[in-house]
Amino acid sequence: MSGDTTAVQGGRRISAHAVCTAIRDDIVSGTYQPGSRLTEELLARRYGVSRVPVREALRTLESEGFVTTRRHAGACVAQPSEREAADLLDIRALLEPLGAARAAQRRTEAHLKVLRGLVRLGRERAQHGRLGELRPLGDWFHETLAQASGSPSLAAMLVQLRRKTAWVYAAVPAPQPARPGGARRPDPAARAVESWAEHGALVDAVARGDADRARALAAAHTERALAEYRLRRPLAVSASKHSVNTASGRN
Repeated sequence: MSGDTTAVQGGRRISAHAVCTAIRDDIVSGTYQPGSRLTEELLARRYGVSRVPVREALRTLESEGFVTTRRHAGACVAQPSEREAADLLDIRALLEPLGAARAAQRRTEAHLKVLRGLVRLGRERAQHGRLGELRPLGDWFHETLAQASGSPSLAAMLVQLRRKTAWVYAAVPAPQPARPGGARRPDPAARAVESWAEHGALVDAVARGDADRARALAAAHTERALAEYRLRRPLAVSASKHSVNTASGRN
């Protein structure tokens, strides 16, 4: 989609890119549930734009796998399969360590300044139990780390993977208390503190230019995320691995 496509509303020029971002955020947050219809008219009214940027946004979101077009129904929020959900995490586990290693080799002082600031804020929020404020900080942290890799293509893939996995996580019910003799569920508050400590160690490795250490820490971090996901959907993640087309929302 071209970011130059704009709509003029109330004297403001709103790009199709901004509309795409807004719709994607609402899909990830659960405002639009998997399978729900996305009509151009209603979306245009919600975001205060014409149908032209909405149409462009839906095309981009379909290419990213968030939207699918159904016969007689039009655009709908995609419904990822169990296997696709598992595969997305596997792909992320392969790419995030590579991105971290590249960041250790190519980061700038500006990247480090932002990363350190985010770790400081994340640790503070986690320690005070302000968990609702951590998601945007985490997104910003990982996007900055991806950009520090110095590879626009890799950074774009990493950002899209995190968006897709965030969407998958949002669709999964919150963990229930562990059954006697069953796997123990992680405490969200304690896990948040641990997660931001891991972020801090990763930034230290990136700052030292230690690519091997950065790769290992990123791999351990993503493996813990995968383990947590297994507790929620054990059959999906233990299923045999197949390649996934992340550009398609069709199952």
